[in-house]
Amino acid sequence: MKKTYLILFFCLMATLGFAIELAQTIQTYQADYGALRRLYSNSLSDEYFSRIQKFNQEYLNNLGKVNYNSLSEDGKIDYVLFRNYLEKELAELAIEKASFDEISEVLAFSKPLEDFYQGRRRAKMPEPQKLAASWNEVAKQVDVQLKNLPSTPKYNSWQKADLAASAVEAVDRATGEAYNYYFDYDPMFTWWMPEPWKKLDESMKGYAKALREHYTNSVKDDGSGIIGRPIGREALEKQLAFEMIAYSPEELIAEAEKQFAWCEKEMLKASNELGFGNDWKAALEMVKEAYFPAGEWPAEVIRLAEEATDYVESNDLVTVPPLAKETWRTIMISAERQRISPFFLGGESIQIAYPTSEMSHADKMMSMRGNNPHFSRATVQHELIPGHHLQQFMNQRNMTHRRMFGTPFWTEGWALYWEFVLWDKEFPRDAKDKVGMLFWRMHRCARIIFSLNYHLEKMTPQECIDLLVDKVGHERANAEAEVRRSFEGGYGPLYQIAYMIGALEFYSLRDEVVNSGKMTEKEYHDLVLSQNAMPVEILRAKVAGQPLKKDHKASWRFLD
Repeated sequence: MKKTYLILFFCLMATLGFAIELAQTIQTYQADYGALRRLYSNSLSDEYFSRIQKFNQEYLNNLGKVNYNSLSEDGKIDYVLFRNYLEKELAELAIEKASFDEISEVLAFSKPLEDFYQGRRRAKMPEPQKLAASWNEVAKQVDVQLKNLPSTPKYNSWQKADLAASAVEAVDRATGEAYNYYFDYDPMFTWWMPEPWKKLDESMKGYAKALREHYTNSVKDDGSGIIGRPIGREALEKQLAFEMIAYSPEELIAEAEKQFAWCEKEMLKASNELGFGNDWKAALEMVKEAYFPAGEWPAEVIRLAEEATDYVESNDLVTVPPLAKETWRTIMISAERQRISPFFLGGESIQIAYPTSEMSHADKMMSMRGNNPHFSRATVQHELIPGHHLQQFMNQRNMTHRRMFGTPFWTEGWALYWEFVLWDKEFPRDAKDKVGMLFWRMHRCARIIFSLNYHLEKMTPQECIDLLVDKVGHERANAEAEVRRSFEGGYGPLYQIAYMIGALEFYSLRDEVVNSGKMTEKEYHDLVLSQNAMPVEILRAKVAGQPLKKDHKASWRFLD
């Protein structure tokens, strides 16, 4: 027995040895990047852009010297992931630098302040009397720039105005941190500097406030109150390439419309089963009215979560570690947050949206109707097990050096893929559950249609809201929250398409390896979770044994 354990141990060590050829380099990169980000803390400065560009380029150059053909399968996967990541970082950094250069004139006053906060990093002894005079002059210059602002051309978007204001605020923040470093610890600094700093801080804050309002929006408010920034075709295509999606925006929209048509067909079946004929929106209204009283809802969420976990375990679909089942918990979403996230959010904590006392009666009803048990049966498991919580649990314990390669096509795609699988396995108990699951599937299709059309400048935010209300059956307040989340919530332009497209990638890969008999469902799902996050096309190299070239680019036509 002891000999058997030793053989298994050394086999495991050998496997890990091959698997981590580039792991140390990637982990070192993450540590180095974190160290530089903490040192060069003002990310809106020439200093930051220059140093981070040089840093990424050096890593990319060194990676290119690696003998790719000598790497193991996992080493080649890491190589392609890291190369793609560095190229993406450099491309995005160049875009950010170009945007910064367009507004950098607002920092004409900043050189003395930059010298001060950069010197603070090594505790350079200031000359307080000279510094006080310098800051007094800088404050005057800021005031002059503020005074002259009305006579300068306005920025053509709120984003550019916001960036200009943020650049001033970043200098103010860095200077304030350095000021507090010396204040009270250096007697002469403490005697000379409070008043000059007070005046300078007020001037920069006032200037930033004025800059943030100094624009004429190229994208007009269409009545929705939502003003995002369409990025255009070229930027969309570049982002799709980095995400390893070998399709054009139009092809993805066409697939979404195809998936939507399937959903409508299934919705009509469920509607007829419920006695509403072809009026599936009437069936949807009936399902929405099955909401729980506010105080009773969290207990039902727990029941739904445990039901889904029991289902995947009893059907031997995926390994669920006992600690993963033990460690998730619930919290409630605030009324303010529900303006952007009107449904569940998930991970180790499932965040529950339901009415609060300060909501209007109409908003309370929309919150309860939109979070009814039939809708939620499809989304509780999406957020917990086998969805996001299980994902995150496994990511923290397997191939951890790959976590920086995370993509919503993997994260959101995996969670939605399970909704596909459970539908196929007749997880819905009745027609009402089918209506709930189909509602969300239609919603994911609509996200592709409205978000890509928005970024192609073919739809306005109000048209996006109307699409969710008219074609999917959303409550209007929830539809507004969804569109606001998409365009003002800090998500990338591809985030909303990643749910359905990522799910279709996992579904196609399942067809290659499970439906073909190469592995069981459980083996497939466990293998996916053991690899950590990455574009699904790269994951396919491991799961399906597809070879990767050193310069691999998106090529997998998984929708075909």
